[in-house]
Amino acid sequence: MPISAHCRLAGSWQADKGIDINPKAEGPERRTFIERIRMDPIDPQANGPQLFYGLRYHIHINTPEEDITFHDQVGYWLWEPATGLIMQTLAIPRGQVLLASGKAAPDDRKISVTAKRGDTAYGICSTDFLEQAFRTDSYRCDITFNDDGSWSYLIRTELFGARRAVQPSRQQHAQARRAAQAQSAGGDREGSRRARWISGLKRTRRIA
Repeated sequence: MPISAHCRLAGSWQADKGIDINPKAEGPERRTFIERIRMDPIDPQANGPQLFYGLRYHIHINTPEEDITFHDQVGYWLWEPATGLIMQTLAIPRGQVLLASGKAAPDDRKISVTAKRGDTAYGICSTDFLEQAFRTDSYRCDITFNDDGSWSYLIRTELFGARRAVQPSRQQHAQARRAAQAQSAGGDREGSRRARWISGLKRTRRIA
């Protein structure tokens, strides 16, 4: 039985047939992408009375027809066992960050988090240019854990242009499968950190 829902995201993953549907003035643009994801456990984080167990992640996306980066993203997945609060932080190098939240139980097969522009708790913050030219009003990420050990996600964002809504939402979805693990000099250190992380989650579940 899994220790926590987000624990199953730890590791290196790859999606070869992701789909991005992007709103354009002339109509939606559909593109296939290749995605590489790495999620590493971090030490438990105390925040006053709160205790978070988390994963630090990096997502890098290319398209089959281009070598340049299509999308790059970093952040954290954080889970508080005492309340079931799960959070995703997200930052992209185009001047946008967000904090999304939801609820998750240890045995959940699906995780959902949301954020809204203007929300001071779980919101979206963008540059002046993005606010005026291509505003993001909401974000939702749904992750489903599959029986074969892979996981799938669907991301929906409500985007608005300077004058009108170009399309009700932008959608991105993919199925991630575990990638071959490369050996590195820091492998033993990361393995030790992962062991401490899992041990801490087990103790938390016993206390609860």
